[in-house]
Amino acid sequence: MASAIPTPESIDRAFLTDVLRANGHKSVSVAAFRAERIGTGQIGKCVRFALELEGDTAGAPRSLVGKFPSDDPLSRATGEALGNYHREVMFYQQLAKRLPISKPRCFFAEINGRGSDFAILLEDMAPAQQGNQMAGCPVPVARAAVRELVKLHAPTWGDTSLCGLDWIEERTADKSALWRQMYRDSLAPFLKRFAPVLADDEREIIERVADSKGPPFAYPPEPWALVHIDFRLDNLLIDESVTPPRVSVVDWQSMVLQSPLSDLAYFMGASLLPEVRRPVERELVREYHDGLVSHGVRGYDFQRCWDDYRRGAFAGFSVTVIASVIVQETPRGNEMFTAMARRHARHALDLGSVEFL
Repeated sequence: MASAIPTPESIDRAFLTDVLRANGHKSVSVAAFRAERIGTGQIGKCVRFALELEGDTAGAPRSLVGKFPSDDPLSRATGEALGNYHREVMFYQQLAKRLPISKPRCFFAEINGRGSDFAILLEDMAPAQQGNQMAGCPVPVARAAVRELVKLHAPTWGDTSLCGLDWIEERTADKSALWRQMYRDSLAPFLKRFAPVLADDEREIIERVADSKGPPFAYPPEPWALVHIDFRLDNLLIDESVTPPRVSVVDWQSMVLQSPLSDLAYFMGASLLPEVRRPVERELVREYHDGLVSHGVRGYDFQRCWDDYRRGAFAGFSVTVIASVIVQETPRGNEMFTAMARRHARHALDLGSVEFL
């Protein structure tokens, strides 16, 4: 296959044919294809390639989804500086096959060094659709997402083979201090844009996190596992044509080794409307804990799990405040960050999580 990293504009029939043949479809050819932009990514952009095939087409995909760097210079620079592009390519190259969490099959993933010149081609999960962050999700979808999260955390629970890899962040004291400073630096521009739409207690707790000695910048040393960091509806592909709903996870560009309950709390706070979350919250955390136990996690009782979940309520604060000011500003982005800020703040307030700061 050609060594150059493809772009949406440079991809042609020959390249797509090579990709399919390299993935086991030895006698298939791409006779024609159609490309269309999809999704609403903040750092990357996605393109669906609808394929017209000839030859032995049995089992061959009729469409693929490509992920590429953002066209926006600020978003692209952010993705490169934070290692997002490199991290996601490495995930698909080295880690995806060993994790049972549902995710698209990867057909191609390459990057030029650690920069922003990269391309990923994934299985098209249609009829699954991207979740809608602003609308929130019903409880059955949340339950399905929680069960998938167990399949990420349980297999990587305290897995030291993941330590020392230069593409998975480990939250050292220095890294915690760096993220705390980034939060402080981002807080004023964040509030300038979003304070008018926040309730007073929401704004106050967002401000208070800037001086936190604990979450979201530091968690207890144990337990730890591989954490997705941005596990929310916009990064889930949901098929509600089946019962229970089927959920697959994308956007593996921000992984870190830290408290796994930060993922669960982030999802619950961001993806469920508060009035939907409150009646089922403890039940879903219990299901998550039961899932860990059934997958072999020992020595972690439910009360400790619940306390770590309450700490994790702050996980969405750093993502919301920092990301909102380092990526391209868009109307949908502002709407999304508003929803996230209000929901995460309300989540922490509901749980009395301020004691962990």
